[in-house]
Amino acid sequence: MPAYTFEALDAQGLTRKGVMEADSAKSARNLLRGQALVPLQVTAVQGGGADGATGSGQGLNTVLFSSKVFSNTQLAVWTRQLAGLVSAGLPLERALTALTDEAQDERQRNLVAALRAEVNGGAPFGKALGQHPREFSDIYCAVIGAGEHSGNLGLVLERLADDLEERQELKAKLVGAALYPAIVTLIAMAIVLFLVSYVVPQVATVFASSKRSLPFLTVAMLAISSFVRSYGWLVLLALVLAAFSLRYALRVEKFREKFDAAWLNLPLVGRLARGYNAARFSGTLAMLAAAGVPILKALQAAAMTLNNRAMRADALDALVLVREGAPLASALAQKKRFPGLLSMFARLGEQTGQLPTMLQRAATQLSTEVQRRAMQLATILEPLLIVVMGMMVMLIVLAVLLPIIQLNQLVK
Repeated sequence: MPAYTFEALDAQGLTRKGVMEADSAKSARNLLRGQALVPLQVTAVQGGGADGATGSGQGLNTVLFSSKVFSNTQLAVWTRQLAGLVSAGLPLERALTALTDEAQDERQRNLVAALRAEVNGGAPFGKALGQHPREFSDIYCAVIGAGEHSGNLGLVLERLADDLEERQELKAKLVGAALYPAIVTLIAMAIVLFLVSYVVPQVATVFASSKRSLPFLTVAMLAISSFVRSYGWLVLLALVLAAFSLRYALRVEKFREKFDAAWLNLPLVGRLARGYNAARFSGTLAMLAAAGVPILKALQAAAMTLNNRAMRADALDALVLVREGAPLASALAQKKRFPGLLSMFARLGEQTGQLPTMLQRAATQLSTEVQRRAMQLATILEPLLIVVMGMMVMLIVLAVLLPIIQLNQLVK
């Protein structure tokens, strides 16, 4: 049964808004009149169920230039809430009703109401989620569908919430580790550009009338200052064009794969990228396998979560090997871009019959290692950037002071 948002007037003339289910927009208006309400606007939450609705009725996922209803953090919280209600024995329809009533954002309320309407109409929950691909990924829907099929929806929702929270925590730690060095770098660049483009030329005018030769450091700094003031905008324009060109080139799959493969070979960030993608791949594969998803389908879904195209290609090649009968551990071991730890735990899981558990342990160890390396890198970069910034400022100051010292010596 479709869901409709409504705006109506009650007997006191107050405006009331909400979400209700009805066969059609006309039926929704009749239901509102039956509650002594005067309907002002009735809009279908989903397209296809609005015959004469006042609003557009185009659904949530056809709105252009709008943000997602659930952010990554909100989706994890919502999944955790739904898992708690379902695990407590509440039927799925009543759990969705409770979440609809508790939703503070109107768009979230409309989305959950649409899901509840689909479930009430007899659709599986995983299929109802699949009607909103912008909000719920294929992996999310696949895990939910497997939980419904196995009869352990509450447990699967708990694991899914754990996975979403762990990903958010890992991402937040990586961003936090990179934030301070990035801020220091931007501030350092701004200060140096200001000194070179404004301060140095002002001081240089003092020595313009002097016929004496200036120190080499001062001459070099004046040349750099002249270049920045004359051609700085061209350099900035070239950098912007290069960034846009690179972004466009990365849309080409072959170039993107080569670029990502080269990125993995970088000394420090390459290892971080390899560990981060391997942890995400292992965690997703463990969650899907634990939910009862067939290993081939789980491998394909886990491969699509990899941001690095080179590692994604390796994962898809491993999928072909597993389809041909090779064990998962040996298939992953042949792909050198994946850490050896992953294939080792996969082999232990296959030998003991506890593949999901071992894959989850591998994901935990890999994510811990990524966090440790990221913090070490940030710890090294922070003082290093400060030292580099101090040296650059010192050179600029020396370039200004050396002619003054030279004049003082001549006066004496």
